[in-house]
Amino acid sequence: MRSTSDTPPAPAELDAMRRALRLAASTVGSTGSNPAVGCVLVDTSGAIVATGVHHGPGTPHAEVNALRQAGERARGATAVVTLEPCDHQGRTGPCSRALVEAGIRRVVYAVPDPNPVAAGGARTLRKAGVDVTGRVLEQEGEAVLEMWLTSVRLGRPFVTWKFATTLDGRSAAADGSSRWITCPDSRADAHRLRARHDAVLVGSGTWRADDPHLGLRHGVEGTPPLRVVLAARGGIRPDARLLDGTAPALVVTEPGVPLPGIDEDTTLRLKTDALGRFPPASLLNALGERGIRSVLVEGGPTLAASFLREGLVDRVVAHIAPMLLGAEGRSAVGALGVDAIGAAHRLRITDTARSGDDLRVELRPVRHLHPEGAR
Repeated sequence: MRSTSDTPPAPAELDAMRRALRLAASTVGSTGSNPAVGCVLVDTSGAIVATGVHHGPGTPHAEVNALRQAGERARGATAVVTLEPCDHQGRTGPCSRALVEAGIRRVVYAVPDPNPVAAGGARTLRKAGVDVTGRVLEQEGEAVLEMWLTSVRLGRPFVTWKFATTLDGRSAAADGSSRWITCPDSRADAHRLRARHDAVLVGSGTWRADDPHLGLRHGVEGTPPLRVVLAARGGIRPDARLLDGTAPALVVTEPGVPLPGIDEDTTLRLKTDALGRFPPASLLNALGERGIRSVLVEGGPTLAASFLREGLVDRVVAHIAPMLLGAEGRSAVGALGVDAIGAAHRLRITDTARSGDDLRVELRPVRHLHPEGAR
C-alpha cells in the first residue's frame, strides 16, 4: 500500500475507506458522466461523523454532501474519500476548498484523479496545511471506478461485452431460437449489469430478430441505460419496443437514411465503412461526446466480433448454460480473423460464480495496462 504522506492510515481510516468504497459502488451507473464517489468523515476517535455520495453532474460531490450532513462536527475531522478531491470550479465548486473551509484536518483518498482538469486537490490541501495520505486501498478503489477511469484514461467509453451461451459456445439454435438459453437468475444478473452501464448497444440483426426492449426488468432498480440500436440502412419502425419512451433511446444510422416517425433528436448519423458497418471506434467516440462513459454490448456475434477485432472490449461477462447445441447451433461470436492458435484473442478469468443453474464468468482481455492520460 503506497502513500503520499508520512502519516500511515489508521485502522479506523481503513474501515472508513472500505465503507466509502461500498457507498461509491452502490451508485455506479447512476452518476452519468461523473465518477461514483463515496466519502466518510471520522472524528479523532475514529467514530463516523457523516457520509456522502455523489449523484451525478450538477449535484454536490460526495465530500460536500458529507460536510453538509456533519455541519460543525466536520471541524477537526478526517475526510476519507474514494477519489482525490477535485480542484476544479465547474457547475459545483472545488471540493479541496470546501474541505479546507470546513476545517477538515486530514484527508485520506484511494485513487488519484487522472483528469488534469480536476486533479490537484491533494496539492491544494497540503498547501492549506491539511495532512493528506493518498493511494490507500487504491486497488479496491480502481475496481469500483474501473469504467469511469478507463473512459478518462483512454478517451472513450468503457466497453463490456455480455453474452449468453451454451457449454459448446452457441448463442442460438440452428433455427435462430435463443429464448431461453440461460436461467432466470442469469437473466436478472444481465439486467443488473445493464443498470451499471450508461448505454446498452445492439446491432440490426438483434432488433430484427428479437425486437428487444433493453430496459430494466426482473425486479432490477436503477437508472435505465441509453438504449442504442444500429440501423445503418434504416428500416426500424417507430413502434419498436426500445422506442417506447420508457427510457432514453438512440438510433444510429447513416446520413440521409429516412427514419419515418422517429424523432431526429433520438438519431445519431454516422458514416459506415466499405462493408456497410459502423466503425466501433467512431461509434464510441460519438457516444463519448454525448457523455457516455460505459457501454454494454449485447448485440449478436457480428457486432461483438467487430469490437473484439479492434481491441475495444475491456471486459467480458459470459453466462454459460449447461446445455449443448452442437455444430448446428449459431456461434456466440463472429469472425475474428484468427487462422492460427498464436493469433487467438486471449482473456484472463477475473471472477467465476454460480448463477442459478448456469456459470457466470467474468474476463479481461490480455493486453497492455491502461495508460495514465487525459480525458
